[in-house]
Amino acid sequence: MRIARFVLDAEPLYGVVDEAAETVHVIKGDPFFNGVEPTGQSHALEDVRLLAPIIPRSKVIGIGRNYADHAKELGNEVPTSPLMFLKPNTSVLGPGDPISLPEFSEEVSYEAELCVVIGRICKDVPEERVDEVIFGYTCGNDLTARDVQRTDNQWARAKGFDGSAPLGPWIETELDVEDLSVQGRLNGDVVQDGRTSQMIFGVRQLVSYVSQAFTLLPGDVIMTGTPAGVGLLSEGDRFEVEIEGIGTLSNPIARR
Repeated sequence: MRIARFVLDAEPLYGVVDEAAETVHVIKGDPFFNGVEPTGQSHALEDVRLLAPIIPRSKVIGIGRNYADHAKELGNEVPTSPLMFLKPNTSVLGPGDPISLPEFSEEVSYEAELCVVIGRICKDVPEERVDEVIFGYTCGNDLTARDVQRTDNQWARAKGFDGSAPLGPWIETELDVEDLSVQGRLNGDVVQDGRTSQMIFGVRQLVSYVSQAFTLLPGDVIMTGTPAGVGLLSEGDRFEVEIEGIGTLSNPIARR
């Protein structure tokens, strides 16, 4: 099931996407708390504007260097345990929203990533119970100001600036994520082409590990790392993240 958040006129709504029929069926309230209850109303996808499928009430947790080839391309060692960082909820953008490159950086790069969306409050989750706390999965782009990452002593500014976490186009709730294609396309050209089976730490390991440090809340997002092929963005570019079984997240690039 694909859960989208969208706007029609001025009011944000949630709905279930029927991609084959190019339709979204409106549901009552917030699915994280109210479940999925149809209202009987439907709209053509072309008539609505998709928003980020979730604005995390609490946090976005990033995982660094979770693909060996990506760690290698940046001259880094493969981590022996998941490398975590935080992005604020103000970093979240939706599908189609322009990514505004920050004035303080001249080297902003893209990172196509599978993202895990948490569905219930949880803490210290054992790996064998991780599936119980996952609401679904979406596409993400973990934008990084590389020049700032090199000069700052920590990654808050490099990874957490406004608009640095586009998410979408929707949340897929039923998906086997063990071996999915993860692609990044810059202006239509494939620049990243990996598979989730290449992750150093898999989804269940990551959720369990992250939950040891943080209490996870409904709507929290874990960005699971990016395959090799990262590069820089320029004003006028368009970057797309396509994940098998989910769909495509596409954003144009602008300069503030």
